[in-house]
Amino acid sequence: MTPEEKLNIEERVVEVLKTVYDPEIPVDIYNLGLIYRIELHEDGNLDVDMTLTAPNCPAADFIVEDVRIKLDGIEGVKDSHVNLVFEPEWDKEMMSEEAKLELGFM
Repeated sequence: MTPEEKLNIEERVVEVLKTVYDPEIPVDIYNLGLIYRIELHEDGNLDVDMTLTAPNCPAADFIVEDVRIKLDGIEGVKDSHVNLVFEPEWDKEMMSEEAKLELGFM
């Protein structure tokens, strides 16, 4: 995989993550700051560390599965591994300015 191909796939990963929403929040998980790490390996395997707004989120399984299915559908991604992590603990300061504005935190 060339550096250009890797960059294109990584950009596509971010685009796809911006299509995943928590059903209770009108902002995508990327802009909410729920994505902690995106690592695309040379062999096409993709590792993503993400968290939730709350550890007991009732939509956790739905969100994680939506992420995995969408990432697996990206051309150039051989296999995706979505790791649900809770450290560091998420807080609203991790949101993008756009998300804060959308949710009325500004």
